[in-house]
Amino acid sequence: MAVPISQMWTVASYVLRQKLAGRKRYPLVLMLEPLFRCNLACAGCGKIQYPAHILKTDLSPEDCFQAVEECGAPMVSIPGGEPLMHPEIDKIVEGLVARKKYIYLCTNALLLKEKLHQFKPSKYLSFSVHMDGQKEHHDFSVCREGGYELALEGIRAAVEAGFRVTTNTTLFDGADPNSVRKFFDEMMEVGVESMMVSPGYSYDKAPDQKHFMGRARIRRMFRAMLSNRKKTWRFNQSPLFLEYLMGKRNYQCTPWGMPTYNIFGWQKPCYLLQDGYAESYKELMETTEWADYGTESGNPQCANCMVHCGYEPTSVDDTFGSLRGFADTVKATFSLYPDREALADLDHEVRPVHSYNPLIQIESNAAAHAEESHV
Repeated sequence: MAVPISQMWTVASYVLRQKLAGRKRYPLVLMLEPLFRCNLACAGCGKIQYPAHILKTDLSPEDCFQAVEECGAPMVSIPGGEPLMHPEIDKIVEGLVARKKYIYLCTNALLLKEKLHQFKPSKYLSFSVHMDGQKEHHDFSVCREGGYELALEGIRAAVEAGFRVTTNTTLFDGADPNSVRKFFDEMMEVGVESMMVSPGYSYDKAPDQKHFMGRARIRRMFRAMLSNRKKTWRFNQSPLFLEYLMGKRNYQCTPWGMPTYNIFGWQKPCYLLQDGYAESYKELMETTEWADYGTESGNPQCANCMVHCGYEPTSVDDTFGSLRGFADTVKATFSLYPDREALADLDHEVRPVHSYNPLIQIESNAAAHAEESHV
């Protein structure tokens, strides 16, 4: 099963309570960033470009617990930076487990095997390992040769030790749907619980600006990749969100669905954009001009975004918003999406828009310290 029944029940009952209370805006997942420093310098990442004194700053466990209580979301995602570099990450996880929050600790897994002894297996804890495809593609994406094999060692060690392990995959222009489908097979064979996949977001600070896709190209790629899927594949995502990526649904962004808290405070308006900070969750919700964000707003920063942190909460809300939404979700859960056109697309050569400019390699030593496109 892609997600434990206890977690599904916790999330479903939480969303239904929000619906019954008449709340139109509520958090589904807290994006808790306890640090920004990382042991990689990925070309498509816009999260670690800060001066040294910022990269050396951490949230304390108490800061994290206060944010979790203030927000109230049933799930907590811990990205970064690299969370396993936080000196008290074990205490943060222990405190969140004690609060019965379902945690996805996002990691590139380079340190996972070394740090595994600091944690205890729990239904509340999942290591969400950053894997951007098969070996060659992953190593290019993270700008480190051998990164795939090190991450795979961490995954195997965690699975053997009885931990929940999932993967998260970010795809850029030039990703080969055939290769990604083989990668899905590889991850299932290794024994991960389930997988998450999303297109990349064009961070202004990302070193490589050439490999972000427009919405039309995203839909074509995900349709080819996720149609005619195998029964063995398990995804840790809303089935309706995956249909959205395939071009089968139209959704509006709900940026409040995954609020972000980090060393600067509550980030406006979402995990991807930095338009200021609020001192409290209440201030974030009350002072953010939500109408200024999302594709319908005309905001050029949102024009090509189809990332899960903005649209997966929308799809979950759709599931519990009506009997039809629930029925569509049940149907989508068991569908393999047979599609002859998508199958034929797998035979076409992948030609990225910027094929002359492969993903750049970046030295990782420093990391240690619009309109919609129709292409």
